[in-house]
Amino acid sequence: MLTLHAAAATDIGRVRRENQDRFLLDAAGRLFGVADGIGGLPGGAEAAQLAVEAFARWMAADGSPDPDLAAALREANDSVALLGRRISPAVGIGTTLTVGSLTGNALRLAHVGDSRCYGWRAGALELLTEDHSVENEARRRRAKGEQVYFQASQRGALTRCIGQPPPLEVDVIVRPVLAGDRYVFCTDGISRLVADLELRDLLATTEEPQDVVDRLVEVALRRGGPDNATAVAVHVEAS
Repeated sequence: MLTLHAAAATDIGRVRRENQDRFLLDAAGRLFGVADGIGGLPGGAEAAQLAVEAFARWMAADGSPDPDLAAALREANDSVALLGRRISPAVGIGTTLTVGSLTGNALRLAHVGDSRCYGWRAGALELLTEDHSVENEARRRRAKGEQVYFQASQRGALTRCIGQPPPLEVDVIVRPVLAGDRYVFCTDGISRLVADLELRDLLATTEEPQDVVDRLVEVALRRGGPDNATAVAVHVEAS
């Protein structure tokens, strides 16, 4: 049996007028994640809040040891899209959503957007998710031999989000969990300002999850805090 210790932190940053990030930390249900309402659209905070709530509600109702996380995110997508038609019929609303469920000895991740989940094990850090950005989409298509061009200013634009018209493509990742593992979910207000090597060293030297997330937010703020900054850290230990 594995024991989990988790913590979360969020901050509006030094530029934004509203915190449109949301986090999920349900230690009893072993559910964790982050959502980042899309800037430039109305209702970003509402989209992120609803996405997190819809996912948690779906998981609580499912209750199985092997939940269909893609179905859970599609349910969240439908809920956000419906809200968008009410409060922003012209352009809709949207959010990223990167969430995990730890059942048995496996971490099951579901991911849409450019929030991230990192895994740390025995001193090595791995990015477990892939940003759904114009740049990454172009890279995949070029690997297939297609000629794809995009403007540099659009390289980070999202190609997928929660709240978009169906069908929604969801990345699902299943990773065996070992005692000693450490995981961090974060929005791009942190990942764009904290280098992977810095995160690796922080996870290697910081014992408490609350200290990890507080340090991440602190670094983001010290480097200008241009966006909302949110992180959830999960440490796995043997019982």
